[in-house]
This record gives sequence, C-alpha cells and structure tokens, in this order.
Amino acid sequence: MQHDDVVWAIINKTHCSHKVTTKTQHFCRNEFNLTGLCSRASCPLANSKYATIREENGIIYLYMKTAERVMFPAKQWEKVKLSRNFEKAIYQINENLLYWPAFIKAKCKQRFVKITQYLIRMRKLKLRRVKELVPIQRKIERRERRREEKALVAARIDNAIEKQLLDRLKKGTYNDIYNFPQMAFDAALKAEEISSESEKEDEEEEEEIEREMEPELERELERTVEQTDEFVEADSDMDTDEESDSGKKEDAYVASDFESETSDIEDIAKKTAQKKKPRVEIEYETEPIASLSRKKIKH
Repeated sequence: MQHDDVVWAIINKTHCSHKVTTKTQHFCRNEFNLTGLCSRASCPLANSKYATIREENGIIYLYMKTAERVMFPAKQWEKVKLSRNFEKAIYQINENLLYWPAFIKAKCKQRFVKITQYLIRMRKLKLRRVKELVPIQRKIERRERRREEKALVAARIDNAIEKQLLDRLKKGTYNDIYNFPQMAFDAALKAEEISSESEKEDEEEEEEIEREMEPELERELERTVEQTDEFVEADSDMDTDEESDSGKKEDAYVASDFESETSDIEDIAKKTAQKKKPRVEIEYETEPIASLSRKKIKH
C-alpha cells in the first residue's frame, strides 16, 4: 500500500529529482504535474488519486490515476481522449471526475483552456506566411566566385589554343602532326560535318522551292504564249489587207492602246523568262500569198 503522507514527508524534507528550488518558490518538472508547482495537493507522486491533462501531437488527453493501479506502473495512468469541441470536452472532464476533489477538477479545466488556446495560436501561425531568415555564407560565396573566375580563364585559354591549332592545321603549317589531342580533333570534325549537313539541307530546300515554282512558271508561260499568238494573227490580217497589188506593204496606223497592251505582254514575257532558267523560242510565219489570191477573187 502507498502512504501519501509518508511519501510527501520524504519528498518535501529530503531530496526530489523533479524539484527546482528558487528564492521565492519551489517548482516541479514532472510531466504529469497539474500546476507546475511543488506542493502537497499538486504533487503526482504523493497523491494516489490524481488527474491531469496533456497534449500529444495536437490531441488533448485526460490522464487519471487511482490507488488500485498504483502497484502496476505500466497500467498506472488511464488515458481518455477529449473532443475537439470545447463544450463536449468540458462535459467529458466533469463526467470522468465526478467524485474527485474540487481542486483537481478546477485545475484540469484551467489547464485544458490554456492548451486549447495555444493550439489555436499554433494553427493560425502555420496558416500565415512566416518570413524565414536564411544565413548568408559569405566565405563560401567568395570561394565559389573565385573558382568560377579561374575556370572561365582556363576555358578561354583552352579555346584560344584549340582555335590556333585548328587554324594551323587548316593552313598546313605542320606537315606531320604528333601528339595532337584526339578530343579536339574529333570536335573539329563534328563541327565540319554539322556545317556541311546544314549546307546540304539549305540546298535541298532551295531545290524543293524551285520544283514547286516550276509548274506555276510553266502555266504563266503558256498563257503569255497564247496571248502573243492571238496578237500575231491579228497583225498578219492587218498586214495582208494593207498590202498593194504589187506585193509591197504600206504603212498602217496603230492605236496607242494596242501598243500599250503589246508592250505589257512583252514585259510579262521578259519577267517570266528572267525568272525561269530555260528559254522558250516562238516561231511563226505569215501567209501573204493566200491573202493576195483572196483579194483577186473578190475583184
């Protein structure tokens, strides 16, 4: 059996590992202490019937100890989970501590209110945007900056040496090269291959564009040829009518509109001929004998 008075007399007068003494007051560091003070009513070791409230990972629990379970340390404390609703939690405390001392009831409710308040503050702080202060490591930054500068200088020197060697190789200053870095040689070959491939691609694109333009140019040429044929036939008719009996041609007046139209057609034909590489030659013949025979028959 546990004797509470004997335990308190030993703790109070002799040594207790949980006690903290100051000039004004004595405090208790036991995790199950209800008030945090070292006194007869609030000591969890000197009271066989004791209750307290604790918070674990945001959840509040009611711990109760009775004299029947004192002899079993593993089963000494009964744990009851309290509701998140404030009114329901107070009702649970009143129901579980129905016949307990009024001091323990009041202190349990007071501790429950304090824990709920600081949990609410914690949730609000988590939802807010909090500025995080990050220390600046100036020594490491300086070291990294120096290394970067040195690496850049070394890279520039290597690139300059490589360019110089490649220029000498192209010019043929060294007939037989020995101990030439294979990596740089391979990189130069790859660069030349890429440039040649890009040139080939450009030529193929130009050929495709020319192939696409060829049918359009042929159509334009056919149209211009048809138009010129029509105008040539008209000129031949006019020439045959104006010829005299002796077979000589006479001067005929041609309107300015006709000249402008023919000149426009000639300009179009020249432009199309300049665009397309192959040339088209048109040959036509007039038949003055037939026109003369027709005139004689009419007379």
